[in-house]
Amino acid sequence: MTEVADNTLVDGRYRVIERVGVGGMADVYRAEDVQLGREVALKVLHRRFAQDAEFVERFRREAQAAASLVHPNVVTIFNRGEHDGTYYIAMEYLPGRSLKRLIAEKGPLPQAEALAIALQIARAAGFAHSRGVIHRDLKSQNVIVDEQGSVKVTDFGIARAGPSEITETGSILGTAQYLSPEQAQGLPVSPRSDLYSIGVILFEMLTGRLPFEGDSAVSIALKHISEPPPPLEQLRPDVDPRLADLVRRLLEKDPEQRPASAAEVVAELEQIAATLGSGSGSGSHTSAFAAVAADGGNPAPAQAASAADDGPRRPWGAWLLGGLVLLLALVVGWLALSSLLTSERVAVPRVVGKQLFEARQILERDGFQAREVRVRSDRPEGEVVDQDPNPGVRVKRGSTVTLEVSEGPGEVRVPSVAGLPRAVAIAQLNDAGLKVMLDEIPSDRYAAGLAVRTVPREGTLVERGTRVRLFVSSGPRRARVPDVVGLTQDAAEAELQRRGFEVRVRQRSSEEREGTVLDQDPAAGSELQRGAVVTIVVSSGPQQVAVPNVVGESVDRARARLSQAGLRVVERSQEVTNPDDVDTVLEQSPQAGVEVRRGTQVVIFVGKLAAGAMPPPLEGGQMP
Repeated sequence: MTEVADNTLVDGRYRVIERVGVGGMADVYRAEDVQLGREVALKVLHRRFAQDAEFVERFRREAQAAASLVHPNVVTIFNRGEHDGTYYIAMEYLPGRSLKRLIAEKGPLPQAEALAIALQIARAAGFAHSRGVIHRDLKSQNVIVDEQGSVKVTDFGIARAGPSEITETGSILGTAQYLSPEQAQGLPVSPRSDLYSIGVILFEMLTGRLPFEGDSAVSIALKHISEPPPPLEQLRPDVDPRLADLVRRLLEKDPEQRPASAAEVVAELEQIAATLGSGSGSGSHTSAFAAVAADGGNPAPAQAASAADDGPRRPWGAWLLGGLVLLLALVVGWLALSSLLTSERVAVPRVVGKQLFEARQILERDGFQAREVRVRSDRPEGEVVDQDPNPGVRVKRGSTVTLEVSEGPGEVRVPSVAGLPRAVAIAQLNDAGLKVMLDEIPSDRYAAGLAVRTVPREGTLVERGTRVRLFVSSGPRRARVPDVVGLTQDAAEAELQRRGFEVRVRQRSSEEREGTVLDQDPAAGSELQRGAVVTIVVSSGPQQVAVPNVVGESVDRARARLSQAGLRVVERSQEVTNPDDVDTVLEQSPQAGVEVRRGTQVVIFVGKLAAGAMPPPLEGGQMP
């Protein structure tokens, strides 16, 4: 959608201060509620989703459900509404940073800090689950952590309203990394789907990396379905075994094998947090060093007491024994110190994005060994595209860091995607190592939303990472209706068919020449999809009428009947000797029943008394 400008007053209430976030579905703005005088976060839908009535209804329904969640660890939703052709949600504004950013800045978190954050996330999820709301998109980007370590979870319920086909690869990728196996397979979700995502977040907090990563959403989703996560103990050797076991169970592929509820997860996290360090973790190291200190620092008093008892009798023996004990303590202390020095743990430096020779120099400078693995990538040849362990992970000095180094893009063939739904076509192009740019074009062959073609064309050999333009059908083409009024029927039909329209013909009598187009629907200049019907009205010529029979009728009645039929009357006199025939129609031309055009002239012959003939008697029988 077009960015909402600073200082815009949204819905007459929220004055935009600045944009603070950009997403695949919506943008987030910091704004002032001018009615209540407080800062809020405005999540404004992208316009293309606002045109989808079904999506908007889901968005409205889920936002309403999320607004009912009032909990210390859930972002409060204040209001929702419509503005400038799209929809927004006004929610609590949090000045903290996302958990994703916190991990990026600090690397793996201390166990106590990770436990504190996970506890708050699990409490928020448990509260929502108890009210029938499943998040469906829990991820570290949706968790806000303030300076005091308080946590708020965002987007409860809103994720469910998301479109089924999101075209932004980055948006799909970001969500896929936290997706439960059942979500990846399109199966029904349950509260245990959120627990899986909490397991992913815990794994990420403890190791600084995600359990499953890949170049595309499809490849990541497949790993969630079929691959076991890396053992947490290998990436974080000092992790509490109970915490590692909980993460393992949260990441079970089968939902039934995960903890039964968020409340159960909360209880386990609280128990681990309460006793963290008292088991075989860091506490055992403290005990070991305490034992060394005791052995090396305080043996003398006991030995001195013994020597004092025997001093007068065996002075040399006491000195010899004391010397041996001191030597033993020194040896033990040196061994402990040597062990400590050789097992020193240091953070792995970040070398992703650097050239191989530079990455080797950095690692060797910090006491690490580098192992090189060549991979296909759209990055330049020789650039480090990934490393294991991840940056910030603390490992023994001298450990080996595996570097994935780009061989360069390589070449791939553009796959055939014509006729596939947009989301499927994008996924196939991404899996081939290609980047996608979207365009819409009209198509008479493919329905709206289906892929039409690509540029470069399918089968073309291109470098991996090439940008491919994917054209998606917006539906049949549209064309402007031409003006065909006044043309003959044949000419009008030919012009309309040339423009891609179907023609329907209706007849109407008219004074215009037969076959002339009198009217059209839709009117000239209208834009229609190709294949639409245009109706033309064609003149059948003047209307034909049957000449009525007026012979034997009085001249006045005959004149009236012929005029009513739309015919013109011409009178001719014809002498008669019978007084009864005077002013009576004796003949007509054309004859009765003949079909003629309206306005045709009809001649009637009217009786007129001949000279010398007896006139008709007057009323009462008297002669004139």
